[in-house]
Amino acid sequence: MSVSIVQYFGEQSSKCGYCTGTDCNKSHGMHAYRLDCTDYQELIDRGWRRCGNYCYKPQNDITCCPCYTIKCNAQEFKLSKSNKRILRRMNKFLRDGKCESSDGVPSKQGAKDGNGDDVDIEVNAAEPQPQLPDNKPSVIDIDRVETLFKTQAEVLKNEVQTPANAEQLIALPTNNKPVLDNSKAPPRKKAKQLRLERRLAKYGVLEQAQAKKVNEEKNLRDFLYSTCETDKHKLKLRLVHVDGEEFKRTLPQSYELYQKYQITIHNDPPKNRQAYMEHLQQTPMKEFVKYAAGFFCLQLGKTQDGPEMGYGSFHQQYWLDEKLIAVGVIDILPGSISSVYFFYDPDYSFLSLGTYGSLREIDLVQTIAESVPALKYYYMGFYIHNCPKMRYKGKLPASYLLCPETYVWMPLTDEIRDKLSAKKYQRINSDATAKDENEFLLQHLNDVKLLIDAQTSITYRQLLQLTGNSAGRDMIIEYGKLVGKVCAQRMLYVHMS
Repeated sequence: MSVSIVQYFGEQSSKCGYCTGTDCNKSHGMHAYRLDCTDYQELIDRGWRRCGNYCYKPQNDITCCPCYTIKCNAQEFKLSKSNKRILRRMNKFLRDGKCESSDGVPSKQGAKDGNGDDVDIEVNAAEPQPQLPDNKPSVIDIDRVETLFKTQAEVLKNEVQTPANAEQLIALPTNNKPVLDNSKAPPRKKAKQLRLERRLAKYGVLEQAQAKKVNEEKNLRDFLYSTCETDKHKLKLRLVHVDGEEFKRTLPQSYELYQKYQITIHNDPPKNRQAYMEHLQQTPMKEFVKYAAGFFCLQLGKTQDGPEMGYGSFHQQYWLDEKLIAVGVIDILPGSISSVYFFYDPDYSFLSLGTYGSLREIDLVQTIAESVPALKYYYMGFYIHNCPKMRYKGKLPASYLLCPETYVWMPLTDEIRDKLSAKKYQRINSDATAKDENEFLLQHLNDVKLLIDAQTSITYRQLLQLTGNSAGRDMIIEYGKLVGKVCAQRMLYVHMS
């Protein structure tokens, strides 16, 4: 693993982007200089979320709008009627070039069908970016710290005698940044299916069998990969790493699109390019590569037991006839794909690009899960029940909410919705005996890793032995409880005297 380096800021108060209340949004925050992807997976499984290099965890019991981490099991996901309507509308637009609904009237956001169901639910259409604190992180020579960490890790590596000690080995970032075009990747047929089709063709019944299959229920891939060469429009998806050359090459288009989105959808003054980069390009996670034996190196572009594109932060770009119309900012982690942000061209709102983008990201999870079974969840950020316009996230089938006390995932049921309607803060986990299995206790304090004077790594126990100074103890304990025992004993906590 690589070294994670963070500086904890403590409690933060800011304007709420959901209820627009002043100084009522309560959270804990920290700056991440570096984050190992495994550590960030641990953090989001404890209610943390990032915006650029800033990580924050809502104080759900006292904040104005409690934010519950929500995820969807992509392997259990089933398309809803409104999902299918959106996919059909997109396919019709690509095929015929028409942007009208079945009744000849242009589609509009928030429309209802005859059953009262939401037809167009725009993912992230009203989700604001968090207000960053005024705290400025300490200046640290990250390269120097990483070099020291690598040196220590090399010593450990040389002492390793068996593969049983592989967890002590070091991770180094790679310079290979992938650019993937998955727009022309039809689902592979299984060998059993191919044999069946050959057998049917031999007896002249293949056409009847295929006609029968048309009447069967379509899955997500059936909709997404039903394009053909005669389509009026071509939609291509490109997955680009935020540190790669392709991201830099397309930066003018993505920044222009972001400005247009902010002005039209959020009615906000556009951020300058530096602010855009800080929010949606900067990331504390770097790509990592892994050998089968557990060692990490710099030369390869992917892990042998990980996804083809590697782990890290990416922009999934949507190109319509060479025009950029949407961008999904995502983190690919060991157990999930986490949606960071999504923005699109308002001129194409009739395509419900927010929801379409969410379905595309679920498809990406399903595709990766074929080779990396552990990576099967799609994280949608926060579910804010007491903000009606943000309840759309709970409409995805197979969704789960994170209990803010036990950090156990619970299925999002009507019973939980009713409880949240009655009282905005809930434990979520109804088992009164359940506890946080990763709870940080006082007995773990001595093993917390600290970065002293921006260059020396020691434990809290060693700090007391060297200086006898317990300054900052309460802050370290608070930090440990929030990130959990595992991360507190693995990440480097910047302790400035």
